[in-house]
Amino acid sequence: MDSMTKRTAGRDGSASPEPEGPGADVELDLRGVICPYNFVKTKLKLETMEPGQTLAVILDDGDPIHNVPRSVSDDGHTVLRQERWAEAFRVLIRRRTDF
Repeated sequence: MDSMTKRTAGRDGSASPEPEGPGADVELDLRGVICPYNFVKTKLKLETMEPGQTLAVILDDGDPIHNVPRSVSDDGHTVLRQERWAEAFRVLIRRRTDF
């Protein structure tokens, strides 16, 4: 295993390597969560964070990766990065600072 890989438990309990992304203050794994619940959970998590902190959200392909980044941007947060992450996508979001 190289320095950019970490092991996480898969849905079946087996360990699977996943690339490690840039640091975030909080990470939220929403694989398997359908729209609009993945956006609602992202929004609620952002509301608990301090202004300027970063949240990494793991999302499935399809509607989640299209809708969640757009919706958090519409709410005034900054999408810093979207990247392929194993079988999903990792979105790095900075919480808006004007709260």
